[in-house]
Amino acid sequence: MATEIRVPTLGESVSEATIGKWFKKVGDAIVADEPLVELETDKVTVEVPAPAAGTLVEITAQEGETVGIDALLGAIGEGKGAAPAPKQNVAVAQASAPTAASTTKEAAAQQAQIAGEGPIEERAMPPAPSAAKLLAENNLATDQVSGSGKRGQVLKGDVLDAIARGAPSQPAEAPVAARAPSAADDGEREERVKMTRLRQTIARRLKDAQNTAAMLTTFNEVDMKPVMDLRAKYKDLFEKKHGVKLGFMGFFTKAVTHALKEIPAVNAEIDGADLIYKNYAHIGVAVGTEKGLVVPVVRDADAMSIAEIEKEIGRLGVAARDGKLSVADMQGGTFTISNGGVYGSLMSTPILNAPQSGILGMHKIQERPVVVGGQIVIRPMMYLALSYDHRIVDGKEAVTFLVRVKETLEDPERLVLDL
Repeated sequence: MATEIRVPTLGESVSEATIGKWFKKVGDAIVADEPLVELETDKVTVEVPAPAAGTLVEITAQEGETVGIDALLGAIGEGKGAAPAPKQNVAVAQASAPTAASTTKEAAAQQAQIAGEGPIEERAMPPAPSAAKLLAENNLATDQVSGSGKRGQVLKGDVLDAIARGAPSQPAEAPVAARAPSAADDGEREERVKMTRLRQTIARRLKDAQNTAAMLTTFNEVDMKPVMDLRAKYKDLFEKKHGVKLGFMGFFTKAVTHALKEIPAVNAEIDGADLIYKNYAHIGVAVGTEKGLVVPVVRDADAMSIAEIEKEIGRLGVAARDGKLSVADMQGGTFTISNGGVYGSLMSTPILNAPQSGILGMHKIQERPVVVGGQIVIRPMMYLALSYDHRIVDGKEAVTFLVRVKETLEDPERLVLDL
């Protein structure tokens, strides 16, 4: 008896995924729990493990297809190296699926759809669940949105793009402006690659944040010498006791959580006509990966020690680079820290991670001449940037927040004394 391979529950608010890559082909021997297929969601890439051992006898969802939760991906048969099920049988089995109330004409239409034949109207796929919800919420008809999924299926991103273009007042079939064609000599040296689902989501959300929030950035600089001296003094003992290196992120995260308690507006978000103040701090830590930027979350960072924070950041960083982040690792952040300094950035204006109202940008530590006690001295300085949603956070609150982070880092004993 064959064991079905289905799309697992992918977490809150995730209702569909795109087939990224199959690691096995029909006829391959399968070991229980080994990765079979990679799914790309709006939030993270996940691997689906084999539910049983045997032979992969059927693949029903191909790479690039969009599938819903619990959708059938394929099947595993008994034995080792068993012959794959004939493709014709798959079509016949699916074509016979209509209920007793289905007519012969409906069954024939379904079979034509499976075979890729028949009129376009018969082969069109219904909108994805998340897309259907957005269509209803915005009083849009399916024919007002151009679908980018398989056989013209309307996806969530298609609806968001249509709304941004003003779809209610113009048909979605109106041509979308394309870039001008490249010169013949240049075109031969170009490579066109389809954006991954994660990259499309990153692009859409960053642009949505710019279009929605009243973003403003305030700057300050921090003398990193006190933290660097403290780190140099205790890093060996810290690593020996806690089994993790003492970095800068632990200090910055704790400094941020202290400042959030004093300035709660930076830890809030807008929900319609309401403001939601978070009495906890789930800190997102931006991590660059080969597939794009992801922001795993250190949950309840305000209740953690620096050692606990460093351990969790280390775990999330490894999981991000290995593509092992779970959906739970990515959800619920209330504030984000982005460290462009690891790449050499001296100054930047980070974009909000919506619906959060604040993001802190860290930068490169650089020795610069500064005045201390009336004397010009050389200090390891870092520029800090706080981008914030001016709809929620006033300028005074934003500046005060950044000053508190600066003061804590320049006098790290405050972290011990909770000042």
